[in-house]
Amino acid sequence: MTSALTGLGLGAAALALVACGSSGEGAAPAVDAAPDSTLAEAGPPGDGGDLADAAEVEAGPCPAGMILVTTYCIDAWEAYVTELDDAGAERPHSPYDVVDGLTVRARTAGHVVPQGYISQVQAAAACAAAGKRLCSADEFHLACEGPDAGNWYPYGGETDVPGWCNEGKGSMMPILFGSNAASWTYADFNDPRLDQIEGGLAPTQSYPHCRSPFGVYDCMGNLHEWGSDPPDVNGHGRFRGGFYGDAELNGPGCLYTTSAHAPTYHDYSTGFRCCADPAGAGG
Repeated sequence: MTSALTGLGLGAAALALVACGSSGEGAAPAVDAAPDSTLAEAGPPGDGGDLADAAEVEAGPCPAGMILVTTYCIDAWEAYVTELDDAGAERPHSPYDVVDGLTVRARTAGHVVPQGYISQVQAAAACAAAGKRLCSADEFHLACEGPDAGNWYPYGGETDVPGWCNEGKGSMMPILFGSNAASWTYADFNDPRLDQIEGGLAPTQSYPHCRSPFGVYDCMGNLHEWGSDPPDVNGHGRFRGGFYGDAELNGPGCLYTTSAHAPTYHDYSTGFRCCADPAGAGG
């Protein structure tokens, strides 16, 4: 089974991560008896969050809910998605469900459960449907670290402060599927119950200290964030920042990069945010 998972883009390092278990708090966190179909409570699409949050994202050349970082715009929060029908009308989509076979549009807001279970290919299409794009490696790093490249963490410095970002909680896989990682399947990694386990995935902006010098939330932890990187020689893309299970194994905080997965891969830990060019750029 290990070789089969590797073929899906789940490399040895990722297997080590998901096999690490929860962070040892005694009884296992509560799990709903059946997947929750609750839809993301996001308000009107594109509203940029509540009024207090919108005030933090200053008016300027960026679309609503985005922050200007030097020469580009970036979502202030990790993205959720809405579904688009054939006429282009939007309807809500549960952040706990895959988007396979759907046409979706990226949205961003504070205090909303972000979309997991999404691949790089799907995330890129969702950003494009919103007139945006996935962020490059340099764009992600600058937005996370701030102007001081010596920062490893969005709150500054080279020292991890436990509890300041949503990370370090271990894999949720053993809670639902046991500790034998060799028996886990790709479908298991996409079980909608995983991101509904108490104490795991959090709504955006739930961790106020996890805010970069530019005002970007949750660059570290919560969900991995797919970047725009083209496939490497192994056919793998890149996602960054870690997730609520771990944000240290593949580099500290802002420097965390996973390179074990194909662009079509998704699981409960994979999310994204979008970047865009500011109004008037290039002319």
